[in-house]
Amino acid sequence: MSDVKLYDRNPAYIPRMAAVHDMCGYGKCSLTAAIPILSAAGCDVCPVPTGLFSSHTKYPVFTFHDTTEILNEYLDAWGKIGVGLDGVYSGFLGSADQVAVIQRLYREYPDALRLVDPVMGDGGQMYPTYTAELCEAMGALADGADVLMPNLTEASILTGRDYPGQNLDDAEVTDWLDALLKLGAKNVVLKGIDRGDGFLRNYVASAETGAERKQEHAHEKLPYMIHGTGDAFASALCGAVMAGKGLSEAAAIAGEFVRDAMVSTRNQPDFEERGVSFELNLGAMTALLH
Repeated sequence: MSDVKLYDRNPAYIPRMAAVHDMCGYGKCSLTAAIPILSAAGCDVCPVPTGLFSSHTKYPVFTFHDTTEILNEYLDAWGKIGVGLDGVYSGFLGSADQVAVIQRLYREYPDALRLVDPVMGDGGQMYPTYTAELCEAMGALADGADVLMPNLTEASILTGRDYPGQNLDDAEVTDWLDALLKLGAKNVVLKGIDRGDGFLRNYVASAETGAERKQEHAHEKLPYMIHGTGDAFASALCGAVMAGKGLSEAAAIAGEFVRDAMVSTRNQPDFEERGVSFELNLGAMTALLH
């Protein structure tokens, strides 16, 4: 497949992105990843906080405040001051009702790109604050998404299939991509295929050309796992798309950005708990504009 270009970047214009995600006071994920990564890629980031956490949910103790009741008033105020958006990037949601908030953004900003990271779980398990109702509601965002970016756990939830593990052969990847495209997404990036050969693979497919014409991007698998890499990947992919890169190229850029950030993270204290430290690698995102 030829690369799909979703955004034509004007070098003199700063695109404005709504980042619909939670905010963690401690731990590197969600808005604390989206804001700096997208900003480094030359985007004006407008947060829509779906929940407030004291820390991310891998810690044994955390507080969580669901912000659903404030979000419609929040967007009402945006409308009254004439906020414009070029893209809506959604991630972690605090309740099933927040899907309607994102759909409201789609109605009010019909020309904005719809970039959906359906954050629900990993390793075959849902995240602690998620419910079956919320996961079912999340599926509504797949239909019409310009980019849908699930990992294999989220792909299984969205399609109603059993979690397959991470070791999928080429034919199985095609089958999963086809099932995800049938949900109504225009393009899919399926993340985290691991065949045990030292690489992690991500796949890009377009509804226009079909799953058979997918593109593969393989990145070195490091011998440790870090919380927040999915959020960093999605944010970097969105940043690269808004920098005017084609979707497949953006997926490759995001994969290398995360891999390089993981190398930087290894030198930080408590890195396995706190999450991916990407600050030393943000220059790679800024370089996309030159």
